[in-house]
Amino acid sequence: MPIKNRFNELLPEMTAWRRDFHANPELLYDTHRTAGIVAQKLREFGCDEVVEGIGRTGVVGVIKGRTSGPRTVGLRADMDALPIREATGLAHASKIDGLMHACGHDGHTAMLLGAAKYLAETRNFAGTVVVIFQPAEEGGAGALAMCKDGLMDRWKIDEVYALHNGPKMRIGQFGIRQGPLLAAGDVFDIQIRGFGGHAAQPHRSVDTMLVAAMIIVGLQAIVSRNSDPNHALVVSVTQLTSDSDAVNVIPETVTLQGTARALDRHEQDMAEARIKETAVGIAAAYGATAEVVYTRKYPLLENSAEQTEAAIEAALEVSGDFVEQGPSMGSEDFAFMLQERPGAFMRVGNGDSAPLHNPAYEFNDEAMPFGSSWFVRVIENRMPIEP
Repeated sequence: MPIKNRFNELLPEMTAWRRDFHANPELLYDTHRTAGIVAQKLREFGCDEVVEGIGRTGVVGVIKGRTSGPRTVGLRADMDALPIREATGLAHASKIDGLMHACGHDGHTAMLLGAAKYLAETRNFAGTVVVIFQPAEEGGAGALAMCKDGLMDRWKIDEVYALHNGPKMRIGQFGIRQGPLLAAGDVFDIQIRGFGGHAAQPHRSVDTMLVAAMIIVGLQAIVSRNSDPNHALVVSVTQLTSDSDAVNVIPETVTLQGTARALDRHEQDMAEARIKETAVGIAAAYGATAEVVYTRKYPLLENSAEQTEAAIEAALEVSGDFVEQGPSMGSEDFAFMLQERPGAFMRVGNGDSAPLHNPAYEFNDEAMPFGSSWFVRVIENRMPIEP
């Protein structure tokens, strides 16, 4: 198809952008270099408006169609990397020790830049496109920060779309589902306080480590005994720390941290309540106390019906290779944008790559023509120029 052929022509240029981003990863909101390059290129492409500093380091570009229209559509990509030491050995591997693009955000940014260049050249649509480059997807809620800065209202965005690479999906394959796709991701912090003492005299102490162990076991029963088996819920304790480094000391305090993920709001509410009740109750049974701080981080990501159909239509036009995907317990802060406007979150195949967030992960540059073409087809289908 013509668009795909055009992006094949642009692939060397897009690959150069992507590999430069990969070699120079930036964490959370410290995406100053990446954002600066993005803004510079959007201006070079001839965008009608380029604004930096939305959501601290986010970038917004506006492209007006050949004719005016009633609809404004947002396209979003994430720019931040992860605190992981890269193990790919590639020539364009990260230059910054301990940071790498292990989730493909370098590729997402390059794909949307390619789409923006094409859309600015052709303007073969009736309406307005808003390209959104956000920081801090990896735990920093950059999408929420951009929304709080007035992203949707300032540019009068009607609907919004995003794309994420999918390891083990074929190059050119797309995947999505209507409704809940990615889980709400919450975190909890449980501080257990007992009575410290000598490890040789546990009867003179309130053993916080034993209490922590019993709480961990109790938390695992939430999914098996409180959750509806037909619903998806995960409760994982991932950190255990104490206020003592000595092996012969029963610590005064122990802290547990972990995550809860749900694809149903009722399950999310239940998990929060039961985590608090379980921790406080078990601690009290052993003569200790537990203070629980439960924080709702990323909301449930739900794809809107009409926009999901539009996303599928574009995918079929680009490659004809589409699969309906099941829900995942991972989380994505694009969910914040979908709380503000209807939209859809699509996956595009990354081939036989290492999994996301793995030190050996590498974005597959051959996926970029498909992703950029999908962005463009969404725009031209949603805002066609009337004959």
